[in-house]
This record gives sequence, C-alpha cells and structure tokens, in this order.
Amino acid sequence: MTGQPTSARRLREDLGHVIIDADAHHVEISVAFADFVRDNGGGHLLDDPAVKALGLADGSGERVPSLAERRRLHLSARPVWWTPSDTLDYATVAMPSLYHERLGEAGIDFAVIYPSRGMVLLSLENPETRVGLARLYNAYVAQAYAPYRDRLAPVAVIPAHTPDEGIAALEHAVSLGLRAALMPSFVWRPIPAFADAPPQYRSRLQRIDNFGLDSDHDYDPFWAKAVELGVPLSCHSNGFRFTGHFSPSNYSYAAGHFAAVGEATAKSLFLGGVTTRFPGLRVALLEGGVAGGVRVYGDLVSRFEKRGKAGLGRLDPARLDPAELARLATRHAPELAHYRPEQLVPGVSAVDGQVDDFAASGVTSVEEIRDAFVRGFYWGCEGDDPLVGLAYDGRVNPLGAQLRPMMGSDLGHWDVPSFTHPLLEAHELVEDGILTPAQFEEFTCVNAVRFYGGTSSEFFAGTAVAADAERIQARDRAAGEPGARELEHTA
Repeated sequence: MTGQPTSARRLREDLGHVIIDADAHHVEISVAFADFVRDNGGGHLLDDPAVKALGLADGSGERVPSLAERRRLHLSARPVWWTPSDTLDYATVAMPSLYHERLGEAGIDFAVIYPSRGMVLLSLENPETRVGLARLYNAYVAQAYAPYRDRLAPVAVIPAHTPDEGIAALEHAVSLGLRAALMPSFVWRPIPAFADAPPQYRSRLQRIDNFGLDSDHDYDPFWAKAVELGVPLSCHSNGFRFTGHFSPSNYSYAAGHFAAVGEATAKSLFLGGVTTRFPGLRVALLEGGVAGGVRVYGDLVSRFEKRGKAGLGRLDPARLDPAELARLATRHAPELAHYRPEQLVPGVSAVDGQVDDFAASGVTSVEEIRDAFVRGFYWGCEGDDPLVGLAYDGRVNPLGAQLRPMMGSDLGHWDVPSFTHPLLEAHELVEDGILTPAQFEEFTCVNAVRFYGGTSSEFFAGTAVAADAERIQARDRAAGEPGARELEHTA
C-alpha cells in the first residue's frame, strides 16, 4: 500500500468522519448456541437431521460429503477453513466484549454484525425447525450484544418461506430490540412438473423464488410490514447450487456467486414492481459488490428502451409488409420466391400475450428506473474491491446515476487477513484515484446511514455515531433525499 499509515486507528483519525462497517460478522460458538436453545425449551429442534448435519447441535462442523460423493451428486466444494486462524482475531469475532473493546483498532466506529453459522437457519426445510431456531437465534444475539449496542448492532435472521412466516419473524425481532434483518435471497421451490419425482431427485428439480417476479406467494404484506416497522432488509445467501458457480473440487471456482445471487434478487424485485410499490423499502445485496448492480441497472435501462411499451411497437411483426418481402425476395433471394408472402414473416409464439417485460415493474420511463433502482438497492462491497468506482462513474451508468455501495469488512471470515486490515485496504481506493475522498465517505459511512437509518433516528439512537448519523440525515433531507437525485460532492 502506497503511503500506508501506521495503523487503521490513525487513518480513521486522519479521515475526519466516522466509519460504519455495514457487514461485519459474528462467528458463533455452536455449542454455546445449542445450550441456549436447550435452556430455552428448543432442545427438540436440535434433533432435526439437517441441524445435526450442519454441526449446529454439537459444534462438530458441517458434514461435507467426500470428493467422490460431491462429484457423483455434483455438489459444491465448501470453504472448510473459513475463520481467522489468529487466536486473538478469532476470539474477537466470537466474543462480543472483545469485539467491542478492539473495534477502534480496526478504525471502525460502529459495526453491523451479521451471523455466520446462523445464516444456514434460513434454508432449513422443516418449518418448525427453521422458524423455531431463527427465533431462538435472534434472542441469543440480542442477549449477547445487549451491553455493546453503542458500537455493535446485531441483525435478526428472518425466515421467509411464506409472507406470514416473515411477518411474524419481523415482529418478534423488533420486540427483541433488533432493528435490521437478514432474509434469504431466495427460496427453493418445487417445479410443478416434477412434484411427483422420487424424493432423492426432487431436491434437484427445483426453481428459485426471489420473492418478486413469478413468486409462489404475494409478498406485498411482508414488504409492507418491513416498511411499517422501519426495518431494512439484507440478503446474503450463497450461490453454491447456481449452475456455473461451483465446482465439486475447488471452492474458489465459486468466486462471483454472491454477485449472481444479488443480481437475481434485484431483477426479481424490480421487474416484479416491488421497488415501485414500496418506495420506502430498503434492500441490501451483500458481499457481491456493486459491479453486479451497475450491470443490472444498465441492462434494465437498455432493455426498457427496446422492450418497454414504447419500444415494443418497433418490434411488432404486424408492421412487416409481406408483399414487399416477396418482392425483395424475388430480386435478392430467388430461392425464397416460391414461398407464399405470409410464410416469410416471423411467427409469434407467445399465445398468452406476454409481450411487455416491464408491465409489472410500474415504471414508465428510464428516469423512473433510475429512481426506483438507486433508491431501493444498496450493494455490499468488500474493501479490496476496485470495482466500487463503477458506482460513481457517469460514463457507465445511464443518466449519470450513482448507485449506493457500502463497505462491508466481512470481519470473521477467511478473506480478512487481519482484524485491523479492512479499512487500510479500502482506503487504497482513494490512494489509487478510484474514489474521491467524498465518495469514500459515502462508501464507508453515508450509505450505511441511509440504509440502516432511513429517515428515522431510531436505528442509531444511543450509539457512538448517533450525532453523525443525524447530520447525514439532515443533509439528505435538505438535498431532497431519499431519492435518486445524485448528491453533489467535491473532492
């Protein structure tokens, strides 16, 4: 690193603004969580075979099939070494008291703490196990972090296989004092045509439901409840079953799977009209980076111009003149001249009238695409991601839109070599000229305030960054936020 300061703490002091980690992680001690579950009447939930296979009941770790079995079933390799190996750093992310004590060493003023093993609870198949363990997990982290909420904010895990399940989980989480939520990016659903397949095949004959477009359920009541309660929703599911994003023998082949998952969720919610119907809804797609958001936004604008209501008129085969086609064929393609003129016109196979891909989205212009997309989605980026700069590149983003990246340290996981490393690494974006200092402030602070706080002071109330959050919110109100209007920054 060019000109690296002596420490992350010193860098933070030199910056002159607070640093908010939008995606740090707690590494759960499984046996401690299991004992909490038993002590609170949920011991029977730990008997679920899926829970045992994940090692949640006894701390044994996930039971990963052998390489031969993974190849036979085409299953993903797993990140078997995924926590810090430095004893102090591991203890830090496993013990809230030490986390709180050391956070300043990392140059971070406030961190939002996501689960590690707790994320797998959202995908458990048995409804009683999934819902019961999620509720107990939320009670567990609320209790563990209660003395440290001035600098560490744990999020709730929200199962959402149905809207009612999600609503109940949101209400329970808020009752525990948890003000942000992690929901699954998708749910695997049966494909109706294969519903009667043998059980050993049925789990591989499924489709992804991202809750917006083509969902099995109407999730509008769930989105409405999240807006009503003021709870921002994050998505952090892996793509280890996404075709083309895993290898049975090589975990690193999965690079990009979080981005693929985030792109799918964003497209589903946007094209399904969720971002338009619920302008107050805030959704973060974590750890995949903002480059996927840039791609989706650009694709949506480009496709709208060609496949939106106005553009479709230029594609209607009814505009073709069969007689003129026949005349041109006689002159330029005599081998086609013996066909009847109407046979030269392309056939239309969509007998159900499916034409306008943007009808359900609720947008009628590219400006409305920009407004809904920029307002509704936030993009979790790790500090070493140089593509963060794309979020601010008016040469790339239609209408000069600025997307909303947030720095997530990913503390607690394998890709963070040292507890004090993420901020130093992120600041290379400024040193290398990828971000201006003002854009770096947005990346490491402002967008996290917008996502977690919205227009309310409740999320940050009583925290070490409450006054800073209120200043940012006041500035946004004066500038017309929340909305898609870009804020003017000076380097």
